[in-house]
Amino acid sequence: MAEEKTRVDFNAPKSLVERADSVVEILDISRTRLLIDALEDELEELAADEEFRRRLSDAYYDGRIGYDTVEAVLGREEALRMKLLRESIDRTPAEPHLDDSLPSGDVFYNGEIPEWTDSQSADPADDESRA
Repeated sequence: MAEEKTRVDFNAPKSLVERADSVVEILDISRTRLLIDALEDELEELAADEEFRRRLSDAYYDGRIGYDTVEAVLGREEALRMKLLRESIDRTPAEPHLDDSLPSGDVFYNGEIPEWTDSQSADPADDESRA
């Protein structure tokens, strides 16, 4: 299925158009084909360029551009990755919440509450071997 097309008009330096016309004659393609290929190549290079990607992500995280723009430039997978990262940045860490109070130590340990001891200082032989 052919993609819908949009007509684009723009002004370019005459010498650039003359060079393009020379190239299309040699390649036996239309000027439109040359411009589409050049534009696609440039967009692919930009999508792979680290500086451009940083600027794009800054614009997305600052809210200057939307998800659709990121998807159009980088593709769906990269756009979803950025969207998830953005949502994780905005998220407040969840705090555990108990509906009831904590059980007492007796209830939790069934009446026998263990005492913590430092295992290194509990054995006097260890203290002597270190001296």
